[in-house]
Amino acid sequence: MQRLLSFLLFLLAAGPIFAQSYPEVTPSMSYYDEDGLLVDDADSYSGSAPFEAHFSVEVTDLGDYYALYEWQFLRDGENAPFMKRYEAETDYKFTESGTFYVSCIVSCVQGTDTLEYAMETPFIINIANSKLEVPNAFTPNGDGINDVFKVKEGYESIVEFRATVFSRSGARIYEWTDPADGWDGTMNGHGGTPAPDGAYYFVMMARGADGLKYDRKMVINLLRGYKESTTGAGR
Repeated sequence: MQRLLSFLLFLLAAGPIFAQSYPEVTPSMSYYDEDGLLVDDADSYSGSAPFEAHFSVEVTDLGDYYALYEWQFLRDGENAPFMKRYEAETDYKFTESGTFYVSCIVSCVQGTDTLEYAMETPFIINIANSKLEVPNAFTPNGDGINDVFKVKEGYESIVEFRATVFSRSGARIYEWTDPADGWDGTMNGHGGTPAPDGAYYFVMMARGADGLKYDRKMVINLLRGYKESTTGAGR
């Protein structure tokens, strides 16, 4: 949806402005969703962090004017922006939970005359509080059910993550830094020699966008010979 901008005309010099037409200003926000698809010309976003958005503003029919830009980033409940930027296009990664407002002011200048355009409604970004749960067992037997040890589906707003699996003798078997990844039950974590059934040590250090820390040290069970239903072991 195209966002409309109102403008205030400041006469910084005596007398009227005789421009035949005024510049037109159109801001936009775009981002890639969880499936990697581009969401263009969005008004808002509600979801998990980290979230990176691209903000841009198009100015047409400038004529003899030139444009100055000011993006303002504001947290809900605060009166002053926590950041300002001064280019036509900018990217920002949201790594904290909460509600944020992003707006743009464009000043079109010609000599001593200034046209100031301000957004009537800001872009609104809602970042959810964090959520992260870990199972205690998995069954890498190739049946397509619980074959990879990973955090449970539905995690949200995890901005830092590191997980490591150790053998019972303390040898590091596999490590990953993306909560979407996990251990496939092999000795090198890449489809190599299958690790034997039994207990392994799992260490995880993670942080949510709301500041919560998820530090786990626990024993997990590899049950390759276990046949399970869709309810799954460790679910």
